[in-house]
Amino acid sequence: MSKANKYLIAALAASQLSTVSAYAGDDDIKDKFNPILTAVISQSIAADARAAAMGDLGAATDPDVNSQSWNPAKYPFTISRAGLALNYTPWLRQLVNDIALLNATGYMRIGDYQAISGSLRYFSLGDVTAGTMQVKPYELGVDVAYSRMLSEKFSAAVALRYMYSDLSGHYDDNTTPGSAFAADIACFYNNYVMMGSRECQLSLGMNISNIGSKINYGDDYSYFIPTNLRLGFSFMVPINEFNRFSISADANKLLVPSKPLKREDEDNETYEQRVRDQYYETSSISGIFKSFGDSERGFKGELEEIQWSLGAEYTYNDKFSLRAGYHHESEMQGNRKYFTVGAGFRMNVMTIDAGYVISTAPSNPLDQTLRVSLSFDFDGITDFFRRR
Repeated sequence: MSKANKYLIAALAASQLSTVSAYAGDDDIKDKFNPILTAVISQSIAADARAAAMGDLGAATDPDVNSQSWNPAKYPFTISRAGLALNYTPWLRQLVNDIALLNATGYMRIGDYQAISGSLRYFSLGDVTAGTMQVKPYELGVDVAYSRMLSEKFSAAVALRYMYSDLSGHYDDNTTPGSAFAADIACFYNNYVMMGSRECQLSLGMNISNIGSKINYGDDYSYFIPTNLRLGFSFMVPINEFNRFSISADANKLLVPSKPLKREDEDNETYEQRVRDQYYETSSISGIFKSFGDSERGFKGELEEIQWSLGAEYTYNDKFSLRAGYHHESEMQGNRKYFTVGAGFRMNVMTIDAGYVISTAPSNPLDQTLRVSLSFDFDGITDFFRRR
């Protein structure tokens, strides 16, 4: 492995390694710490500020322009007929200052029941010194989706995605950039229910993302991409004509097998051969099914692989929003536990959102991460020019 790759892997795994150091005195946690590993980690980072402010959730929240990342099946339920969003997320600011995720997302409704959408995701890993060279590794993702209402309350979507990952920056000939293709399958249920005299909105969502090939960097192994199952729930209560409040929850699980742990009576050669046979030679599709029952901690370990988020949003007159949330990940999987807060300001033409992370786990590089989003409503832009 090249020096550049070693440096990058260390940097990208820092959020998990910090957890190990925090629990270095607890042998039970240290010995059983076995997070699920994937390549192309930029696909797992929440890009937009609204979802980030509610604990990184969005499978069933009210549809918006950034639904592509969370559940593209929500687009047919949007009020505006088209929109565009630009998102900026600095990453690992506790360690470095030049890693960031840039994202652009847009959609357009076709008639009353269909929509097309797409997004571009660019993850810059900053400047890396490898020997006497300065390299700039990065990851890139492009996707398009088609969504359709199947009834007044239910919609479905499919998405296709291309991922490109250059972790070595062409530092040497031992590694090459990797690429992969994947697909998403999503559905969304939206209904109105009466609670006393109030007509409340109940939403359910599911998104199975990144079902596709493994990725190879020119060595002997191919690596899993972050195939993920996300389930969501959201309930909105109108307080009066101008005020409404919603509470949402997401649960997601990586559909990727766990890398086997080394046994006490196992030598290195035997262990490496077992990892090759049981992990690296597993196909991406087989890995999806294997991921539901391969934890060496049994059923408890499978439950620990589930991350969950809770979030709330208060909106006044569709112009101003306050948000808060909490995200939980098991200590055995990375210990990313944090509160989130944020706000949004909506004008006729555009919306500005911000989200901020407050970590509750020790030595978490996610702490103090700020995301900013700028969204444009094409219906609002059209109305603006018509009035002029």
